[in-house]
Amino acid sequence: MYMIKRRRGVFFSVLCAAIVITAAGCGNSGSSNAPHGPVEIKAAFWGGPDEVRIVSGIIKEWQKAHPDIIVRLEHTPYRGYVDKLLTRIAGRSAPDIICTEVDLFVTFQSKDVLLDLTPYVKDDPEFNLKEFYPEIVNRFTVDGRLYAIPRDTAPFACVYYNKRLFDEAKIPYPTDDWDVNDLLEKAKKLTKVDEDGRVTQYGFYAWAWQNFIYAFGGSLVNDAAHPTRCAMNSSSSLAGLRFYSDLINRYRVHPTSTAMTNLAMGVQGMFMTDRLAMFASGIWETPGFRKMENLDWDVAMFPKGPTGIRAFGTGGSGYCVLKDSNHPAEAFEVIKALAGRRAQALLADTGLAQPAIKDIVESEHWSLNDKPPKNKKMLDAAMRYVIYEPFHPAWREAKELYINPELDLVFNGKKSAENAVNSFIGKVDDLLKKK
Repeated sequence: MYMIKRRRGVFFSVLCAAIVITAAGCGNSGSSNAPHGPVEIKAAFWGGPDEVRIVSGIIKEWQKAHPDIIVRLEHTPYRGYVDKLLTRIAGRSAPDIICTEVDLFVTFQSKDVLLDLTPYVKDDPEFNLKEFYPEIVNRFTVDGRLYAIPRDTAPFACVYYNKRLFDEAKIPYPTDDWDVNDLLEKAKKLTKVDEDGRVTQYGFYAWAWQNFIYAFGGSLVNDAAHPTRCAMNSSSSLAGLRFYSDLINRYRVHPTSTAMTNLAMGVQGMFMTDRLAMFASGIWETPGFRKMENLDWDVAMFPKGPTGIRAFGTGGSGYCVLKDSNHPAEAFEVIKALAGRRAQALLADTGLAQPAIKDIVESEHWSLNDKPPKNKKMLDAAMRYVIYEPFHPAWREAKELYINPELDLVFNGKKSAENAVNSFIGKVDDLLKKK
């Protein structure tokens, strides 16, 4: 499939095998079975090596002050994470805590397996939801009840750019107030073709096609919070899809899926080796780029649409307690460590994740530090423009079965946007009618 949503890059990287990390200093494993011994709490999560190190370190430190709770961290690769957890839930062998991404949350919440955390938050003097970005708090809230504690947020708002390639072409760097027409003009000037007509340097790459729909004033559905029909056949939505397709097929400033396959290095490799001048994604690409000593780069906010509209998709994650947990109060205490200030600050220091707590974003852990990208502070303002995927349990199925296969044909130049949307819109509408 051409467009694979790279939520979290390294953050969502697929490791070769699941691992189970037992927090150190917890006493022997048999003690939790004693009548008055420590309580055992299991927490499932995914992530790359940096995240595993930070999460396990946080729990190891927290454990010293909480010997009455044994925390067992269960790491699983992101691919298959949901299916494995749903199988465990059905078999009544699930962990107490699960990490969830903002879209996966819809799947778990629709299964009615999550514990309402509202009373725990309300009764905890250490907890203040007003410190968090309201957008992600709202995503994890259903009918006024909170089901996940946010840990990070992740707008698809970063356009990474290679400064050296801009300097060589004598092109001004992109700024946060640019628009898609500016993007196209810069991408044209930064795209190089050899004498045989082969592109040797591309101007731009983006996987989040929905950003263009939003920028052109369109939408995926009629109401993202309560979708009842697909809205991708509107003139604005189609205009966004056509613009994105034209970047690939008409202007050739964006690599095709075939070109990506032939290069066999991935878009990050292309950016790091000067074969790609601009790369649209989320902030989670940062740790990999920081390791490249000779790469001079920064980020600009994803451009506005042709009429000045600014909007883009977003990710983010948080922690939930499952209803079947035998120790919900203790599980909530563990979540306070996993999604707490120290955990968010440490992840922010790596550049991997934008904290969900606003004042950490404004601190030396994020906006005020000198680590690249220098313009990462723009992600605070970007939160005002985020749009979450439709909140419907069938949306994931609709994308995988109908939307993505048809859009692949559009982005490969084999079908028009209109014909593709007309091919799937009725099927998507039928799925959205199901609850």
